[in-house]
Amino acid sequence: EFIRSSYFNKLEYTRFSSSVGKFVGFTEYGVRNAEYWNNDASLLSAMKAQKEVYCLNHIQIEYNNMLTKS
Repeated sequence: EFIRSSYFNKLEYTRFSSSVGKFVGFTEYGVRNAEYWNNDASLLSAMKAQKEVYCLNHIQIEYNNMLTKS
């Protein structure tokens, strides 16, 4: 799962989760940003592609590291 969170003063205001497939806001400001970002199809597709770019390419490395350290 790919998660990208946005924080201000240690308070999370938005989060993108690849399992949900969209941005979710946690504050009034975050909800407005999430609505704006969710209406941008190119931004949503770019965020969904981050799972393939980062997570799927590194899962085997992380998995091997966990096995050797346990």
